[in-house]
Amino acid sequence: MQLGFRERPQAGFEPAAAADIIDLDRFAAPNRRRLSGPALRTFLTIADRWGLTEEQRRLVLGYPSRSTYHHWAKLAREGQPFTLDVDALLRLSAVFGIHQALGVLFADEGEGVRWLRGPHLAPVFGGQPPLALVTSGTQDGLMAVRRFLDAARGGLYMPPNALDAAFTPYEDTDIVIR
Repeated sequence: MQLGFRERPQAGFEPAAAADIIDLDRFAAPNRRRLSGPALRTFLTIADRWGLTEEQRRLVLGYPSRSTYHHWAKLAREGQPFTLDVDALLRLSAVFGIHQALGVLFADEGEGVRWLRGPHLAPVFGGQPPLALVTSGTQDGLMAVRRFLDAARGGLYMPPNALDAAFTPYEDTDIVIR
């Protein structure tokens, strides 16, 4: 018995070309060049608000050398053109998603930063602060935090944290309709 994929598609089935699924132009150097400055400036602002060290910032970006990081930051702040690679832009996109989700889930920015920096009991965090995954140096760490927050933002219950320790679930008698 041999297992595998069919060599020919079934009648009426036309496989989609990669270009039909993904707009490959978004990865082209001119597009990345257009996005790089604004993306890095935005990241630097978020990193300041989150209180990230230079080392943590470099880890989020994929760990470029110190000189490369400072060169990028200088060019971004001066509005000079430069081009980040796809990996760095994907990482920045994840940071933006995390930042946006924190803004939706928490009443003020300080609360969101405290959540990011505080230990969390969700299995994905293993008792560590979510920021530990964000600054782990991997895309997987960034995306795990982003997916967790997107799920919470979409209505899935966030596993209990220290802030939730004294929470008592509501009962029908607690709901009053006037």
